[in-house]
Amino acid sequence: MVPSEENQLVPKEDMFWSCRQSIFAEMKKKFSQVESAAEEPRVLCIIQDTTNSKTVNERVTLNLPASTPLKRLFEDVASKVGYVNGTFDLVWGNGDNVTDTQTPIDQNSDKTILDAGFEPGKKNFLHLTDKDGEQPHIMPEESGTTDDSAQDRFIGPLPREGSVGCTNDYVSQSYSYSSVLSKSDTGYVGLVNQAMTCYLNSLLQTLFMTPEFRNALYKWEFEESEEDPVTSIPYQLQRLFVLLQTSKKRAIETTDVTRSFGWDSSEAWQQHDVQELCRVMFDALEQKWKQTEQADLINQLYQGKLKDYVRCLECGYEGWRIDTYLDIPLVIRPYGSNQAFASVEEALHAFIQPEILDGPNQYFCERCKKKCDARKGLRFLHFPYLLTLQLKRFDFDYTTMHRIKLNDRMTFPEELDMSVFIDVEDEKSPQTESCTDSGAENEGSCHSDQMSNDFSNDDGVDEGICLESNSAAERISKAGSEKSSLLYELFSVMVHSGSAAGGHYYACIKSFSDDQWYSFNDQHVSKITQEDIKKTYGGSSGSRGYYSSAFASSTNAYMLIYRLKDPMRNAKFLEAHEYPEHIKQLVQKERELEEQEKRQREIERNTCKIKLFCMHPTKQIMMENKLEVHKDRTLKEAVEIAYKLMDLEEAVPLDCCRLVKYDEFHDYLERSYEGEEDTPMGLLLGGVKSTYMFDLLLETRRPDQIFQCYKPGEVMVKVHVVDLKTESVAPPISVRAYLNQTVSEFKQLISKATHLPAETMRVVLERCYNDLRLLNVSSKTLKAEGFFRSNKVFIESSESLDRHVAYTDSHLWKLLDRHANTIRLYVSLPEQSPGSQFRRAVYQKPSGDSGNLDEACERVKGPVGNMKSVEAILEESTEKLKSLSLQQQQEGDNGDSSKSTEASDFENIESPLNEIDSSASAENRELENQIQISDPENLQSEERSDSDVNNDRSTSSVDSDILSSSHSSDTLCNVDNAPLPLANGLDSHSITSSRRSKANQGKKETWDTAEEDSGTDSEYDDSGKSRGEAQYMYFKSEPYTVDEGSGEGQKWLMVHVDKRITLSAFKQHLEPFVGVPSSHFKVFRVYASNQEFESVRLNETLSSFSDDNKITIRLGRALKKGEYRVKVYQLLVNEPEPCKFLLDAVFAKGMTVRQSKEELLPQLREQCGLDLTIDRFRLRKKTWKNPGTVFLDYHIYEEDINISSNWEVFLEILDGIEKMKSMSQLAVLSRRWRPSEMKLDSFQEVVLESSSVEELKEKLSEISGIPLENIEFAKGRGTFPCDISILEIHQELDWNPKVSTLNVWPLYICDDGAVIFYRDKTEELMELTDEQRNELMKKESSRLQKTGHRVTYSPRKEKALKIYLDGAPNKDLTQD
Repeated sequence: MVPSEENQLVPKEDMFWSCRQSIFAEMKKKFSQVESAAEEPRVLCIIQDTTNSKTVNERVTLNLPASTPLKRLFEDVASKVGYVNGTFDLVWGNGDNVTDTQTPIDQNSDKTILDAGFEPGKKNFLHLTDKDGEQPHIMPEESGTTDDSAQDRFIGPLPREGSVGCTNDYVSQSYSYSSVLSKSDTGYVGLVNQAMTCYLNSLLQTLFMTPEFRNALYKWEFEESEEDPVTSIPYQLQRLFVLLQTSKKRAIETTDVTRSFGWDSSEAWQQHDVQELCRVMFDALEQKWKQTEQADLINQLYQGKLKDYVRCLECGYEGWRIDTYLDIPLVIRPYGSNQAFASVEEALHAFIQPEILDGPNQYFCERCKKKCDARKGLRFLHFPYLLTLQLKRFDFDYTTMHRIKLNDRMTFPEELDMSVFIDVEDEKSPQTESCTDSGAENEGSCHSDQMSNDFSNDDGVDEGICLESNSAAERISKAGSEKSSLLYELFSVMVHSGSAAGGHYYACIKSFSDDQWYSFNDQHVSKITQEDIKKTYGGSSGSRGYYSSAFASSTNAYMLIYRLKDPMRNAKFLEAHEYPEHIKQLVQKERELEEQEKRQREIERNTCKIKLFCMHPTKQIMMENKLEVHKDRTLKEAVEIAYKLMDLEEAVPLDCCRLVKYDEFHDYLERSYEGEEDTPMGLLLGGVKSTYMFDLLLETRRPDQIFQCYKPGEVMVKVHVVDLKTESVAPPISVRAYLNQTVSEFKQLISKATHLPAETMRVVLERCYNDLRLLNVSSKTLKAEGFFRSNKVFIESSESLDRHVAYTDSHLWKLLDRHANTIRLYVSLPEQSPGSQFRRAVYQKPSGDSGNLDEACERVKGPVGNMKSVEAILEESTEKLKSLSLQQQQEGDNGDSSKSTEASDFENIESPLNEIDSSASAENRELENQIQISDPENLQSEERSDSDVNNDRSTSSVDSDILSSSHSSDTLCNVDNAPLPLANGLDSHSITSSRRSKANQGKKETWDTAEEDSGTDSEYDDSGKSRGEAQYMYFKSEPYTVDEGSGEGQKWLMVHVDKRITLSAFKQHLEPFVGVPSSHFKVFRVYASNQEFESVRLNETLSSFSDDNKITIRLGRALKKGEYRVKVYQLLVNEPEPCKFLLDAVFAKGMTVRQSKEELLPQLREQCGLDLTIDRFRLRKKTWKNPGTVFLDYHIYEEDINISSNWEVFLEILDGIEKMKSMSQLAVLSRRWRPSEMKLDSFQEVVLESSSVEELKEKLSEISGIPLENIEFAKGRGTFPCDISILEIHQELDWNPKVSTLNVWPLYICDDGAVIFYRDKTEELMELTDEQRNELMKKESSRLQKTGHRVTYSPRKEKALKIYLDGAPNKDLTQD
């Protein structure tokens, strides 16, 4: 290193220290600024924009230093919301800071916000309002600004990088907060998207921006005498265009236009193709414009002509026809090609590229009188003034059988020269012969399906091309002239963003007024550049390969509209003074309507909307409504409005009503407004708000009463008087008190209201559920006792000795405790019980007509009379239960363990069932059967005969379907007798580990105990006593008559019951009314939607029930401890629907599989007509529709097989003897695929002794005859039967996996029921013609859709796009 270089690289010592010192000084300065800013208090300002009803819910938050001047506050607000500073006012939104909340804050003041009354550390609410009655001006957006301040104006999402103009894939433009208030700064008005009408909006904006179309539409005059304006499509388009041109709104609705189409609201949710809409709308306009000057407008602007020809290559003879078109469909990717066209020009050349008809496709020449090689193609004869190009991005993939979208890149020029696409030389051919009836063989045409043509053939040619009268020279001259002037300029690009299943349309349109491009994206209109247009080419920057479309942008051009550059024809938009008279009148009319709407919005913005309640003075029902009153209306005027709103004219005079502040949630009257009758409602309610934290109550009084004054700070107390003698609780009396009052003073207050002595008064406060507090300390304040805004107290003021008993032991406490826990239930009883003469005697009159429950409850003793009343039954039941309860308390834990467990002492209470007929009791006893089980200690033994089981099952139509649910104590009942699968398609308690792993573990694996998960509990405790005996709970019933239409002959009880009673005790109380023991009927809870859930947990209380709940009693044996209800389905492996529901059964813990099969045999015979022997069928695990583990006869439920509530199991009928003998075996279902025949054989079961792949191949070779070395297999996918299209099975499945055992990846076959496909690898795949393949596609698609398998794509069913010319969709169904 030379010395000079060293001097340059190493600084001198003094220079180093001076640099270091300056850095430290700068850092110290910065830190001091930060510290001073941190010490300064901050002011939180929350600004609400009230200038428009749509922005009233928007909030702008600023956190400013306290020293911020008011001028800076206004500047920050203006930049935040996008308004011009000085065009709006700020007023206080909360009146706590200042005395006058309506005076605007002085914008020009030099005060700081702290001096102006803003409070640091609190929320300071401000309202942004109009200034001098004028709406705020929108801040113009400066083009090209990229500074942060410009971005601060935007509250919405910013555009993503690479987005197109103001749009991207489903994300709309970043828009200023102020953009929701008024017209875009571009001067153009957007269109509101009704739901999925973006395609319509794009086309309407394009037509609006087309001068020739708009001007012609304005010249058409609507005759109201001839047509209804609502159904007139041209008139509604006129109105829409006038609004787009003159409205001050940001966006306008299109509902009037769609209504003229004959569409209803459902059409707004149907997305259609914009090109399809263009065709249908043009057709509808032509129909409407018949016999008018505009009759040929569409053809003049959009219609072109072409020749469809076939030329013989031997003699030169040509047959042709003339076709018209409104648009040219351009293919993105040629059929069978992996590469897309690069540009529109390339696609146009391909469009007119002829094809050679040779070989089997030869053309029969009329001149040669034989089949010859020929050239078939299209030639353009005439291009329209407005050229529409449709880029065919939507295609059909025959591999996946789905619609797809091609996102390949295709460029298009801003100026398109179409002269190169007219072949002048073709016009010289002397061999050309005119043929108007299509001399071509249409079958060979590859273009016939591409054309969009709904017009009849027309040989006449306009625009200088005529093939009939002019000489060849003239034709060539005129054609050449047209070629030189066929330069088109692009002015509209309709863009689609999304996939073939759905997406979003918007339009990029160039204005002919200023040559500026704009993006019309529904409500949003913004300026864009030519670079944004290029982003709609689609594709990616990479190569144009086969897969380039899959990774390309989904936002690309779909329709292009060009206009011919012809100064003689290019029109400009009509100016206002050039409008026809009828358009001037329409403009004036629409302006008046908009001004009226603006005034209405102003009124709406100043209208207070608050919930209003009123207790009707005569009906005594609480009514609810919404009070809408202008903020400047006085309280007196608001009372008149509320009085009429609640319709009290005939109930009470107006001067007997007033409005008070009310809290509905706590049922609390907050305050009254004495002396404020002339105060504006805006002040009383705290301004115009979207929601209020309180409500209003229209209070009424009798003429002889006076209103009570309600002051803020008072609490509402509802006082209930308790009468111990009658055990009644009176309705409440409202009393107002203060929280600082003592209990003694409160008693005096209540004494005046109730006229009861305060000296003997006991006051009990109910603070919350089951919290009854006696107020016995006279000096304590109500606040200390826990009073709140609204309270409930119970008072008792008698001279009884109950006052001297401990409170929790007193009669008063027990009565209040019962009152707090008693609910009212409505119980629907079954119409008849099985084999019970009691039910027939009680509920049928001697004449045979159905009797009523009142007579049954009045006379309940035998068929001849002497029946006991409901009250008598309940009294005896009560005494019996009380004596049993006392006896149990005396016996303690030394109860009589030898007491029978089959019937509790409660069943021996004298009841109609026991007194009517001994035979009835005998029959009921016969229903108590036993199941022989291996664990008598855990499960009460019970014998059941098959006939009785079937009788039980046939008595209830609902028994057959009970679906497990997440309810703690309820089970969903499917009343339609159809099995309902769980949401995830699996049963919630399936066997989690396969029996293979359980066999290896060698120990019991248990999920839950029977009481926890089976959904049932025994009605008896371990000592054998009924659980209903443990504690006496209140129960009282009486007959109840329901409204008509609830079902003839149905009986109801109204039951008042303590909700702490167990379900078991509740059922025992209902026994006398049902007519069978509690173990032979079930309780279903009915919800609002009439859905029924079975309550099965007998040891749970009724705490989940509430007042007026409905209960349905259904006959059928209830489950005992350790029993499970099981749904049995038949497995039909070779049927289209392999899963068929058979019946419900009851399995018990400890029962073997063979025992359960023995129980099923008579049920299968009687209910399903299946006469089987025990060795002819097997049971196996069911998981959704998949068959699983085969259950062997010696398996025991809950030991070898996990079982749960509402378990599901498959029953499979065997063709021969059972091959499954051991848990180490594996049963798989095999199916042969025959590629040479394109078909699948039926399923065959293969039982393996191990998980060896070699053994599987040997078994498959044995049953099929295929040599072992040629066997190839694959595991089926999805839900059984693993259906797959025969067009896909040969390639799609993972054939011949390289594994040696079945229980490893990728097979993982560890349990029975797996599906194995196999084939002969030497068998060749059948070659199909296109016709055969298409036929197979249709059949397979239909088959797979019917079975519901492999449905991975379910497109929304598209509704045909139609415009109804008479506005009625049910009249002109042919208009398409």
